[in-house]
Amino acid sequence: MILINLLPHREAARKRRRESFNLWMGVAVLLGGLFAGAIYLWYQANISDQLEKVSLLQVEIKKLDSQIKDILGLRSEITALRARQQAVEDLQSDRNLPVHMLNELVKQLPDGVFLKSLRQENQSVTLQGIAQSNELISELLHNLTNNTPWLSRPDLVEIVSDTVTVAPKDQRRVSKFTLRVRLVRSSEAPKGGASDSGFGAAKIPASKAVAASATAKP
Repeated sequence: MILINLLPHREAARKRRRESFNLWMGVAVLLGGLFAGAIYLWYQANISDQLEKVSLLQVEIKKLDSQIKDILGLRSEITALRARQQAVEDLQSDRNLPVHMLNELVKQLPDGVFLKSLRQENQSVTLQGIAQSNELISELLHNLTNNTPWLSRPDLVEIVSDTVTVAPKDQRRVSKFTLRVRLVRSSEAPKGGASDSGFGAAKIPASKAVAASATAKP
């Protein structure tokens, strides 16, 4: 017996395939949505964790900044205290410096050299005087450079030829000079004796320095 199907079986098969395709598409979309949601939640959890760590680090950084400010304040206070301590020590060690300076000037002034004025500013001493000749000024510079531990770095500022009246009919040529010398603190004074008093000053003959600086009046 031959059976003939007169129903639209092709349309029914296409409908079944379409329904199956739509079902699987829905399942795929649902699975994709679930997967995307899981990834989103994972990223959100990581972001939240990182934000918490950043917030914790910011709090710790603020604490460290405060501690650094305290440390800087302590360092500035320590520096100020050290400066005050050094000033007190310098004052204590410098109490006898005027005595040493005058004593050394008496020792190192050659015969024929006379001081007119003496001015001290911190460790710099300015001397003004009269010498009977330029050679005596050279000798003075040599003595101040090499023979004293309390005076160093003599610097001839000016030397000028002049005349002085000794008697009504007796006039003599002299050299007026101005020089600066450094007064050495007790803490800086060398312990090896007078041979170290130059403190590394250049060993230039004083006579050359005087000759180069001399200016004669007409």
